[in-house]
Amino acid sequence: MVVMSRPTDVPIRDDVIRLGQFLKLANLIESGAEAKEVIADGLVKVDGETETRRGRQLRPGDIVELGGVEVVVVRE
Repeated sequence: MVVMSRPTDVPIRDDVIRLGQFLKLANLIESGAEAKEVIADGLVKVDGETETRRGRQLRPGDIVELGGVEVVVVRE
């Protein structure tokens, strides 16, 4: 049986943040170029759906997944 751990909360200062920025903030990637690559390759999911738009607006409560790691957008 596989037990998924609870996603980690990643606080943002504003009401929204773009997906590419959020991936860097959450330390899931190291650069904007890497964000562009993993998003374009369909490796990022938002709320369980594959997301290919780097500029996708994320809001508190959204769950982002990359490489089996899940993080939740929360308001700071």
